[in-house]
Amino acid sequence: MTAELAPTDDNRLPLRERKKLRTRQALIDTALELFTTRGFSGVTLDELCDAVDVSKRTFFRNFTSKEDVAMAPTQDLWGAFLHELESCEPDDRPVAEMLQQTLFAALQQMVEEGWARRVLLSRRLAESTPSIDAHGLHFCHETSRTALETLHRRFDLAAPDDLRPRLALDMLVAAFHCALDSWTSRPGTPALSDLQTDLRNAFTALPGSLTLTADLRTP
Repeated sequence: MTAELAPTDDNRLPLRERKKLRTRQALIDTALELFTTRGFSGVTLDELCDAVDVSKRTFFRNFTSKEDVAMAPTQDLWGAFLHELESCEPDDRPVAEMLQQTLFAALQQMVEEGWARRVLLSRRLAESTPSIDAHGLHFCHETSRTALETLHRRFDLAAPDDLRPRLALDMLVAAFHCALDSWTSRPGTPALSDLQTDLRNAFTALPGSLTLTADLRTP
């Protein structure tokens, strides 16, 4: 699963590994451009592989499907999140705050040139392609499950049937999706710093959302 990929420094890797990463990135970039210009269903897997000059076997070493490669930019972010979660310290702070800071740490690792534009293209494809959106929902569920398992394995939390760790994760994911919606609605090609701002705003709004009250509108 793409989410299990840990962040790496290309310059420290052996040449063979660097080539693998470059091939993977070429598949992502080419797929997003082709899907955007010709439509997701208008590009076959054979055409994508031919455009990058790789075999299907190479493609499936990196991705499980066309949907998987289309969602790779945000999946890589959550892969970095899971990696950070394996080493972060609680530091006597609420679990929700620890998770938020862990996601920010992961976001700071998304320094590859063009990452923000890839995310934007990926999100727009998901909005118009049900199969990509469904893949994203499944990925989100699996990533949350892995994160919850990590929390219980690494930290001395409440009993397994305590809902609070799961709800802390669910609120994290919900806030991220709200931030992503705000970010993608910005004009032009928003920057990574804009996503950080929108994510910070979403986290700030979380406590108030739990105590928000409402009255009926008057005619």
